[in-house]
Amino acid sequence: MDPKELAQQVIDGNRRALARAITLVESARADHREQAIILMDALKASNRVALRVGLSGTPGVGKSTFIETFGMMLIREGLKVAVLAVDPSSSRSGGSILGDKTRMELLSREPHAFIRPSPSQLELGGVARRTREAVSLCEAAGYDIILIETVGVGQSETVVSQMSDLFLLLLAPAGGDELQGVKRGIMEIADMILVNKADGDLKAAANRTCADYAGALRLIRKRSYDPEGYPKAMTVSALQDNGLTEAWTDMQTLIDWRRAHGHFDARRARQAEYWFAQEIRFGLLGQLDREPLKSMIAQLAGQVASGDITPSHAAHDVLTALREG
Repeated sequence: MDPKELAQQVIDGNRRALARAITLVESARADHREQAIILMDALKASNRVALRVGLSGTPGVGKSTFIETFGMMLIREGLKVAVLAVDPSSSRSGGSILGDKTRMELLSREPHAFIRPSPSQLELGGVARRTREAVSLCEAAGYDIILIETVGVGQSETVVSQMSDLFLLLLAPAGGDELQGVKRGIMEIADMILVNKADGDLKAAANRTCADYAGALRLIRKRSYDPEGYPKAMTVSALQDNGLTEAWTDMQTLIDWRRAHGHFDARRARQAEYWFAQEIRFGLLGQLDREPLKSMIAQLAGQVASGDITPSHAAHDVLTALREG
């Protein structure tokens, strides 16, 4: 299909076209990349702006349950919700289960919801390489809220902050103390910390964990794009649907403040610059998979393995050839 025609179908809200468009932008084929660029340029005409919410947490914290309960609540308020779930890829086989959608049985049947699992393809940072473009596609398709679920592996998932307006960090009860909370990395980019599973026997532990992290947040240097009281920590129970309404109210308060003070648009402008630089890096790395550099690298790799040349020397030769080529 012509990329411009596909773009119009996405703007018109065609779900099948949206799925095809995401498949196109995720493809690594050179001809597909050219079509994807035309597609993304054509989508700029929609001028639609959705709220992009990044969400991360360790495996087992209840991200999928939270997304389903939270998404259903948003749909009851008349909003359209898109979920982009990034699934870890195997370092041995390269495959991914892509099973997040099966955990969202109610949300997956909703006509006002769109769920798309994607493989991480061993990309670092918790998101796939083309998640940002998938977010833009869902935005152009008319979805009001886009939830970006990261792989969920630990404290280094900071890339999601470069494609979201709001970043939520889900924690499990008894998941750490104040010292754990002041560690840099993912804690510094969190806008709200939600201690999930605050129900039953875990409720007391969840309250203690929330208090520990609330104290830790007060020790982190205040950010210029936060109003008083943010970032904040609170308890929720996705299983019993407790605390989600209050969390959504606090999210809206934060976003409204950022819009009113110019931080919302400024953040998106910085994100665009970041992804421009990333695209250049991706392009330069792609040059290494083409001839004659590909053969040169294979030859040098053998010399490095046999000890005939040091890794630094071999890398210098490759970079020199890249500059002169």
